[in-house]
Amino acid sequence: MQAWRVHRNGEPGEVMRLEETDRPTPGDGQVLVEVRAANVNFPDALLCRGQYQVRPPLPFTPGVEVCGTTGDGRRVLATPALPHGGFADYVVADEAALLPAPDALDDAEAAALHIGYQTGWFGLHRRARLQPGETLLVHAAAGGVGSAAVQLGRAAGAKVIGVVGGQEKAAVARALGCDLVIDRRSEDIVAAVKEATGGRGADVVYDPVGGDAYAKSAKCVAFEGRILVVGFASGVIPAPGLNHALVKNYSVVGLHWGLYNTKDPAAVRACHDELTKLAEQGTVKPLVSERVAMAGAADAVQRVADGTSTGRIVVLPGGAR
Repeated sequence: MQAWRVHRNGEPGEVMRLEETDRPTPGDGQVLVEVRAANVNFPDALLCRGQYQVRPPLPFTPGVEVCGTTGDGRRVLATPALPHGGFADYVVADEAALLPAPDALDDAEAAALHIGYQTGWFGLHRRARLQPGETLLVHAAAGGVGSAAVQLGRAAGAKVIGVVGGQEKAAVARALGCDLVIDRRSEDIVAAVKEATGGRGADVVYDPVGGDAYAKSAKCVAFEGRILVVGFASGVIPAPGLNHALVKNYSVVGLHWGLYNTKDPAAVRACHDELTKLAEQGTVKPLVSERVAMAGAADAVQRVADGTSTGRIVVLPGGAR
């Protein structure tokens, strides 16, 4: 089969190589899955760089979520068992963790429904307890993780403010349904949020960026607000001033979605059921900006790493619909 492999750590565009290799062999409790679509995630870039919390042995294949088919014909969502990641013709995955792919979504959309939307749902509902009528501020609102949070925030009845970088991404965020879009390159985030909320600030902040985005969030979070720490796409991990959280009476809440797979797998399945319903209703629909052939995977991962993409880029090894 064909698979993209990383033999040394570095930038995705430099270290990913498309090679012919043997199909992976399922272990106990695992199943072989033929990949129909593999979604590109920022962790794929971190894996290539050797900066992810999981460091598979070299060589490995990146790709952390796929839509594919099992040998008995089931169409499923899977998180491949590294080092055999999703940018390949076949992967192995734990049978117990497979989820049925929603019929309302095609392969590329289904692949993009998994980690980003699960992260958004658990973050907004389980960790931040977002309520109808509250104001949700989403950083990187036109990206894969941010666009999911925007849709889920709207589905929860929140007023959604999206922060983006540049006019092209601003147009994407508006199309997603943000009530207000702030271009961080030309506008003052803090002033715009306070103006839009009558000085109150944002009740919940969804931050997959870190760095300066977090610093701005702390200045415009509301009384009893919650800043949801989802990731650090900027490459800068902020060091919050706890005295500031005390004085302004807000919470800093972390989310590591992967822990739910081991600590509470039933909650993951219940969340998938809810997401499937929302997809069937048309309330959520993953924003797939590009569908690229297998040969374009390394370039796609590099663009996500560089922050130049919008929505989700999905790799189609073949046979996708």
